[in-house]
Amino acid sequence: MSGDLDPLDWQGFEAQAARLLECAVVQLAGAKDGPVWQAFPESMKAEMRTDLPIKGAGYEAVAAQLAALLPYGVGNTHPRFFGWVHGSGGAASMLAEIAAAAMNANLGGRDHGAMYVEKQVVAWVRQMFGFPDGASGLVVSGTSMATIVALKAARDARINARAAGVGAHKLVGYASDQAHNCVARAFDMLGLGSDALRAVPVNAAFEMDITALRKMMAVDRAAGLEPFLLVGTAGSVNVGAFDDLAALADIAKAEGLWLHIDGAFGAAGVLSDVLRPRLKGIERADSIAFDFHKWLHVNYDAGFVLLRDEALHRAAFESAPDYLASSDRGLAAGRPWPVDYGPELSRGFRALKIWAQITALGTEALGAAISRNCTQAKLLAEMIDAEPSLERLAPVASSVVVFAHVDGDAVTEEIVLHLQESGLAVPSITTVNGRRAVRVNITNHRTRDADLRVLVDGCARSNPSVAFVCIHG
Repeated sequence: MSGDLDPLDWQGFEAQAARLLECAVVQLAGAKDGPVWQAFPESMKAEMRTDLPIKGAGYEAVAAQLAALLPYGVGNTHPRFFGWVHGSGGAASMLAEIAAAAMNANLGGRDHGAMYVEKQVVAWVRQMFGFPDGASGLVVSGTSMATIVALKAARDARINARAAGVGAHKLVGYASDQAHNCVARAFDMLGLGSDALRAVPVNAAFEMDITALRKMMAVDRAAGLEPFLLVGTAGSVNVGAFDDLAALADIAKAEGLWLHIDGAFGAAGVLSDVLRPRLKGIERADSIAFDFHKWLHVNYDAGFVLLRDEALHRAAFESAPDYLASSDRGLAAGRPWPVDYGPELSRGFRALKIWAQITALGTEALGAAISRNCTQAKLLAEMIDAEPSLERLAPVASSVVVFAHVDGDAVTEEIVLHLQESGLAVPSITTVNGRRAVRVNITNHRTRDADLRVLVDGCARSNPSVAFVCIHG
């Protein structure tokens, strides 16, 4: 029995790969065509429920199945994908993924070319946010993982928990009640307990209420608890609001708190002339978590965590068992390694997609696309305000617009479902001030103003199925 797992015919494999690449390029180039989302066919679901293969089907069969899968993504490459905050991806990532797959590099550690790509990305991110040269960073899967990394460093900077555990700690932290659930989940996974995260009320603009924050900290201190963390939100999940980061930075400094910024999509606004003023103060943070795969359109997945104090970052994760010993020369040189800054030893070459995107497009073009989305959100708000059957439910702070149909929650929900199932557009559903809302997030570089009109026309009628007949007709 042969133990060779490589193709027996490399030329044939190259031809199959070229055909698949052609299909992938056609799919991406035609992202605006066809439905935004379509259900995965039952026949293809059945093909994904086969028994474990004992005999392989070969590369040609695999390539054919991969090509058939291409149209059935979540839809975020389409210009009328307005749902959850998903970036729309791009061609640079496709090129990078080909090279990364061929290299099959593990970026947990050691001294090889891929590591220098990630080091370059870290340096670029420091520049983006005005952090000092000594600041450390790590490419991760997304903001959820980035938050765990940052908050572990914050926790360990306050208590000696790596060996002894958290014990009967008295640590508490603060985030607005609009903060992403990943912050509470991080508290849970770090042994702090989600109850130790205080949900601070927001004002009418959905920004953290500073007065309420001060009162909550005073109450906790009086009760013998120890505030250690303040989380500022740059682009809230529901409505895209930005906390006053400069004010939070002042409070964190005065109160001796670690300031963490959840900037999953909004932190990228530092590249935008429109949003940059809303991010004043982010350069004073102790840590920032954000995603390249959202508003910077690197293909999934590509998140990032940036920490001001490299020593505290490394102290939270560094470990050197014998089998990971480093040296001054050879492949085991180059320490500290990424494994010294996070929980993963096995790490893919995500940094190459980020490097390729920034190198190919530059920050000026990326920032301009963000600004255009914010302008489009304002235009969409004007369209909604002019439509009697629709009611906007929150101010537009960035790229998120939330609104409802005047006929009530049930109609609002049904409109979203009809839009999705028809393939016309994909918004999502949320709840704002107790009302069910259509949530439209525009973090899509392919969206044009005409797409917004299609969306509003589809939402304006209380009978969505009639609306779609009119639009398609």
